[in-house]
Amino acid sequence: MPDKIYPSPRAALEGVLFDGMTIMSGGFGLSGNPESLIPEIRASGVKDLTVVSNNAGADGFGLWMLLESRQIGKMISSYVGENKLFESQYLSGELKLELNPQGTLAERIRAGGAGIPAFYTKTGVGTVVAEGKPTEMFEGEEYVRETWLRADLSIIKAWRADPAGNLMFRKTARNFNPNMATAGRITVVEVEEIVPAGTFDPDCIHTPGIYVDRIVLSTINEKRVEKLTTRPRARLEENA
Repeated sequence: MPDKIYPSPRAALEGVLFDGMTIMSGGFGLSGNPESLIPEIRASGVKDLTVVSNNAGADGFGLWMLLESRQIGKMISSYVGENKLFESQYLSGELKLELNPQGTLAERIRAGGAGIPAFYTKTGVGTVVAEGKPTEMFEGEEYVRETWLRADLSIIKAWRADPAGNLMFRKTARNFNPNMATAGRITVVEVEEIVPAGTFDPDCIHTPGIYVDRIVLSTINEKRVEKLTTRPRARLEENA
């Protein structure tokens, strides 16, 4: 079995980065982002990147770092959200944006991993989403044709991996990561824990190791809260 475990995030990305490449980056909001790999992409200086990701991080976090360094030329995503840097670069024309309905984005990625070049969906019919795309009628309903998404590199965040690259994700981090792992020409995974071979029950593996090329232990495992909503604690006398 080839050795898939690398000693550092920088080593795990060695030889796979180049200008103009397409990168898929897992994550949903602040959950499941490849936090250790993104800074190394920034440090490499590669530019004119096309990045496929649900969103582009938050202020000072995740893909925001590559926006701030102006290394991303185009985003393919479904949510601009409250990332002011993402918003301002798009509105100024500095950043190209291909905005997708969220389910369509997920299916385009899944299709790329499954070898399905195109599929039809009702989502977006009659809106700007469908402009310039072929449509077809099925059972009296109009559908728009969407194409697969594939990448030169997928960077993934998982909870646990074994030496063969079998992966387990934890809760919300199991978002776009499993599908993106299948759609990259090379898939690099950072994990919180590497366990011995044979640890996983085969039925509990979320992503089989055949899709994983390189594994590295995370150097950053920050558990952020995107929106913290609280209410004042009642005074003791009010509860008496």
